[in-house]
Amino acid sequence: MALTRIPYRNTGYFSPLICDLIEGHPALETLMSGPVQLGQFEKQIEAKQKQYTLSTRKTLVKELQLQYQDFPQTNMVDAQLSLLAKDTTFTITTGHQLNLFTGPLYFFYKIISTINLCKQLKQKYPQFNFLPVYWMATEDHDFEEISSFHFQGRKMQWTQESQGPVGRLTLASLSALLDLFEQSIGETDRAKDVKALIHSTYRSADTLAEATQKLVHHFFAEEGLLILDADRKALKECFIPQIKNDLEHGHCHTTVEDTIAKIKEDYNQNYTPQVNPRQVNLFYLTNDLRERIERTSTGYITTETKTTFTKEALWEEVENHPERFSPNVLMRPLYQEVILPNLCYIGGGGEIAYWLELKQYFEKEAVPFPLLLLRNSAVLTSRKTAEKISRLDLTKEELFLKRNALINKKIRQISNIDLDLQFLKEKLEEQFDYLATLVEKTDPSFEGTVKAQKQKQFNGIDALEKRLLNAQKKKLVDHVQRLTLLHEAVFPNNSLQERQANFFEFYLVYGHRLLPLLFQHLDPLKLEFSWIQLGE
Repeated sequence: MALTRIPYRNTGYFSPLICDLIEGHPALETLMSGPVQLGQFEKQIEAKQKQYTLSTRKTLVKELQLQYQDFPQTNMVDAQLSLLAKDTTFTITTGHQLNLFTGPLYFFYKIISTINLCKQLKQKYPQFNFLPVYWMATEDHDFEEISSFHFQGRKMQWTQESQGPVGRLTLASLSALLDLFEQSIGETDRAKDVKALIHSTYRSADTLAEATQKLVHHFFAEEGLLILDADRKALKECFIPQIKNDLEHGHCHTTVEDTIAKIKEDYNQNYTPQVNPRQVNLFYLTNDLRERIERTSTGYITTETKTTFTKEALWEEVENHPERFSPNVLMRPLYQEVILPNLCYIGGGGEIAYWLELKQYFEKEAVPFPLLLLRNSAVLTSRKTAEKISRLDLTKEELFLKRNALINKKIRQISNIDLDLQFLKEKLEEQFDYLATLVEKTDPSFEGTVKAQKQKQFNGIDALEKRLLNAQKKKLVDHVQRLTLLHEAVFPNNSLQERQANFFEFYLVYGHRLLPLLFQHLDPLKLEFSWIQLGE
């Protein structure tokens, strides 16, 4: 077993914003509650204790007990729910969409990061309890984004029409895809375990939310993970004041707009917001539709069905049916922090980017802003892959190059001739500088002609270098093929493995050993990319 950590910036796969955040850019630090260090949590605990009410805690515990009542419970989950009732218990939360079979591999990294941080916090603060929570994005209506996953290079697609919340989707039409997936995984003992899991989850559930909860529960129940479906009336009742504030005062819109302007002024004038706020950041939710709410001169209207409300009628709807109001991507974090005794949110780069827009909004709503932590990222390789990397004289850092750039670099290195013609540009630069001086002294109208000729010569050198390189690739075609196959194995589709591969590809190889290995090597407070050699 080998572990190598690589700075995120060196991978080339993480945005400058996230790299600057990790490296402590002062303009970005003001957008957070502080750096994620174990010592920082004491301040966060104090803030949450003052704000989080006993009535909300009781509502949360009762709702989770209802959601788990039909599950094959474990002693650990029972114990966690008992701890949650105490005012000395806090949560660390991650969230994700209801991707089929957990979708991309990083889904597991998120949850493992969350569980491991809870363990570290318990050692630091033994007088408190820290519970890991997976927030299921059951209200999301982007079915296309969750309706497929990649398995061994093949896209598995669920065909279904849906515009409503994906968590409420029934699974009758999923049967054909389940059959196909079962055929794809073979008949080994581990494949039989996966098929049994499919039967106890997707084939035994009424909705996608229930199936996802059962699947995640199977892998993480013994680690004490609590899985929350927040699409519940009792929980939305705790959020009624914030719903009304957005409908009437637009706190999210005004504060996030102010924050975006501040980021552009203090950090980067070319900053592009991850998410832009709307005047109303709520959807109207039914089983079949999740549609935006907009203000009008006389009240409010939904964007799809054009249902209209006066302010009085909408207020009555909020009071009687808060479950019909679904926060969008910018309001959901506030909903999470209102109903959970939460200290820290663990998310991917895109998630952290929009959370950075929200601190002022939280302050306006008088809700403590959580600490923000980038989830672990990793690539998993076998011993055989490590041997291939060594034989090809590659470094792990080189493999983060895009495939064509990697191949070009290695072909240049192993060729017995120098294919780099860029030095010719330097010589031409001197000659054209002389011509430019000459034109300036004689006839400036020739300046454009000289520049055009210079660019033509430079383009010619680039084209010739490319042709020479392609010719050398043909001579070294075996090497090119080996580089290509290796890179595809580690970076499928020229992307990070964790964004393309599915957990079950590795589970079929490593079985029950896989999760303990990931728990061992994914440290949430080590803010570097992990390259993990699994050993086979």
